[in-house]
Formats: sequence, C-alpha cells, structure tokens
Amino acid sequence: MAKHFGDALYNAVLDKDSILCVGLDPVYGRLPEDIRKRYGNSANNIDSVIDATLEFCTRTLKVISEHVPAVKLNSAYFEKYYWDGIEAYYSLITEAESLGVQVIGDVKRGDIGHTCTAYADAHIKEPKFKSLNVVSPNAVTINGFAGADGIIPFADAANDSGSGIFVWVRASNPSAARLQDALTEEGVPFYQILAEITAEIAEQPKRIGESGYSNVGMVIGGTTPEHTSSLRMKYPDVWFLVPGFGSQGGDPTDCIRFCKPDKTGALINSSRGIIYAYEKPEYKEQFGNDWESCIEQAVIDANDSLNQAMQF
Repeated sequence: MAKHFGDALYNAVLDKDSILCVGLDPVYGRLPEDIRKRYGNSANNIDSVIDATLEFCTRTLKVISEHVPAVKLNSAYFEKYYWDGIEAYYSLITEAESLGVQVIGDVKRGDIGHTCTAYADAHIKEPKFKSLNVVSPNAVTINGFAGADGIIPFADAANDSGSGIFVWVRASNPSAARLQDALTEEGVPFYQILAEITAEIAEQPKRIGESGYSNVGMVIGGTTPEHTSSLRMKYPDVWFLVPGFGSQGGDPTDCIRFCKPDKTGALINSSRGIIYAYEKPEYKEQFGNDWESCIEQAVIDANDSLNQAMQF
C-alpha cells in the first residue's frame, strides 16, 4: 500500500487521465445470463451466487482497470452473503489492487470510542495475525454523523496504515435534503457543519501528503451541485468522492464542478450506469451479448463526457 492515500490517488488520476470511479454493486439477478447459467442459475444456492458474482466482478475489473484510477466496492452487496460474501469482497480487493487500481471499500461504518477504533482496525488496518493473508482497501467510506469522535479514530488508523477515508457529508438521494440541508440557528446547513468538522481533521499537517491532498476526504453527492460545489473552494486539500453521476441523474457538467482547475480533487462515481451497460439498447445494438465490451465502452464514454466537460 502507498505511504499516503491522497498522493496515491493523485498519481492514479494523472496516470489514467481520468476522474471516474466505477462502483461494483453486483445484483445476482442482473448478472449476464451466460455467467449465471455456468454456475447453475440458482439464486437460492450460495455457491452458485458467489461463483457467478466473483466471475462477473473479476472480469469487470480486468475490463475497466486500464481506464479508471479507482473502483468502489460496496460491501453491502457482499455482506448479505455472510462469510462467503466477505471472502469474495476481500478477494476482489486483492484482484483490483493487483491491476493497479485504487480500491475504496464502501462500508459507511460509524460509531465512537473503542467501537469506532475496532471498525477502523477491521476495515483499513493490515491484520495483525500472521496466518491471515488479507489485503485491506486503500480507503473506506465512513459515517461521520457522530462528529469528530467518530472520525478521528478512522483518520488515525489511516495515518498508521497509509490508507484513507471518505466521510459521508452530503448524500445524493432526494430525501437527504430534509436532514442534511436543515439549518442551524445561525442559518448554516447541517452538512456544512459536518464538512467543517471533517476539514478540521483533514487539514492537520500530519494528514497532508506531498501532493497537497489529505488522506481524509468527503463524500459529496453530485446531484445538488448548486449547493455543495461551494465546498471545493473552501477545502482545497480534500479529495471529494462524488456519487450520483449516471443512473442517479448527475450531469457531467455539474459533477466536474467538484474538481480543481488542474482537474484533480474529485472522483466521480458511477456504478449501475457502467456495470449494467449491457442492459442498455445502445450498447446491446453495438455489441450484442458481448457484455464486457458493453461495459468497457460505457467506461470510455463516461470518461469522454467528463473530460469534455472539463475543458474549462
């Protein structure tokens, strides 16, 4: 693992000339039919589901790895399969890192005190047990709604392990506004308070790498840029992970507002819009049942749309 996540991500974005992050949210019923058939096509058989999911995700990683700097593995889609799913999750982290891609574990853990430290140990620190051959993700998402007490243990663990964290500050779903845009007595939205708390931790000198970026970032939804893109100017040292591009309606022009003038500082995430591209008529017409080519072309198209939007 790199000595500093902020630097590793900065270098990956420059190397790939891309700010796209592809999320892996595998749903068994939406996997290509040929893969499901190969493993028995049984949604009630754990071995069939895990084997099909692993093949799909592994082949997807190989297709997209030369085009993107980072992938986001949503742990919920693996945890629901219990210990077999957890094993699959970690095997995919190993596969992705072997392909030279930064891996974000989308775990959204959050608590305080010893429990928070235990979560950090579990998700971003290398295991202490010599008999375990487990590779941790390069970064994880966390739930910061307990304030600094729920962020600092993760941030300190990131410092120790060379990894990073993204604090969930503003979600991309419509109902988030009722809570996260609620105003304090001073008229400040709640999400801005959480962003300020996160930045106070992120901007500590011990967390800043040679690139000028912190190893503590923020998750900022890309569906409300008219409100949230102002955070870019306020916190220039912080990486933003921006969900909402693609299936959730985020527009490329809106999403790139979270980037800095040098076209770094933000990872724009697309999950379903990429990994299920073979369901879209425009790609099926072009590639037929070649689902890998559909996914690769969707990545190329997403990169092109973001790069064109960044010609400012």
